[in-house]
Amino acid sequence: MRLGFPSLSSFPLWNRSPWYLTCFMWPFTLLCSFVLTSALSSRTLVFERNRLRHLTLHSHLLPKFSFHYKSQRRHESINNLIEGAILEADAKGVKVMSLGLMNNRAELNGYGEMYVQKYPKLKIRLVDGSSMAAAVVVNNIPKETTEIVFRGNLTKVASAVVFALCQKGVKVVLLRKEEHIKLIKSGVVKNLVLSTNKSYYSPTVWLVGDGIEKEEQMKAKEGTLFVPFSHFPPKKLRKDCFYHSTPAMRVPKSAQNIDSCENWLGRRVMSAWKIGGIVHALEGWEEHDCGNTCNFFRLHTIWEAALRHGFQPLILPPSHQ
Repeated sequence: MRLGFPSLSSFPLWNRSPWYLTCFMWPFTLLCSFVLTSALSSRTLVFERNRLRHLTLHSHLLPKFSFHYKSQRRHESINNLIEGAILEADAKGVKVMSLGLMNNRAELNGYGEMYVQKYPKLKIRLVDGSSMAAAVVVNNIPKETTEIVFRGNLTKVASAVVFALCQKGVKVVLLRKEEHIKLIKSGVVKNLVLSTNKSYYSPTVWLVGDGIEKEEQMKAKEGTLFVPFSHFPPKKLRKDCFYHSTPAMRVPKSAQNIDSCENWLGRRVMSAWKIGGIVHALEGWEEHDCGNTCNFFRLHTIWEAALRHGFQPLILPPSHQ
């Protein structure tokens, strides 16, 4: 967040020198965080305002720590905060609201489906960003790829990516039977391979998410490219391998007041889940784009729309360009 000095929020602090700046800021960060989560725990607040063409964009802060989302007993209070923000925005005539990062998880609110079912007459359109994230991941896979290994928890984004890759003729290798069954049920049939050989790690492109284990990373071939589909990046355990960014794109040059960076992403780089809502508004789409289902066949349309509005893909690691 931009607190006091814009320069401190313009880059991830762990990418900055000197190193002691990060250590110095930690106590200040924790103090501010606890004040926000205690004093402002009953509602969200706007912490950044941006402009993009004819759109006015507001980013809301949910005063919770990440560990709150992992606690089942905290889910009701988090959902109440999100619900309050949705209803307030709907009353003010906001066109689209994007449920960023941890606010759109299946175990929390069914990728936003909870709010649509509870308030069927909502004028505001809810976007969980999964379609945009899946479109970005598909286009992060090098074009010459013919075979990939899938490792990680099977999510809505992962299912959409696997479906799209299989449709393009890319062989997707799974190592767990339960994942294979779920994908077959979701409509993925061709080019899906279940390997009974646990040592099958030969492809040099891996599709990874939360749940990938350290031992599995260590079995990858030298030069392997790890492409994340998850909200959070995998730990970079291999110096002889390459790690792509989590689903994200560079914002258009016309975007104004982009003063801070988003988590571990660089300056003027935005997560795909947030971009999904922006593209939805720019295109004027009238339907919700959230819930447990995903229109796999719209990924190309969404990707082309993002490019048309000036969003740019992130560059692949040098050896994979």
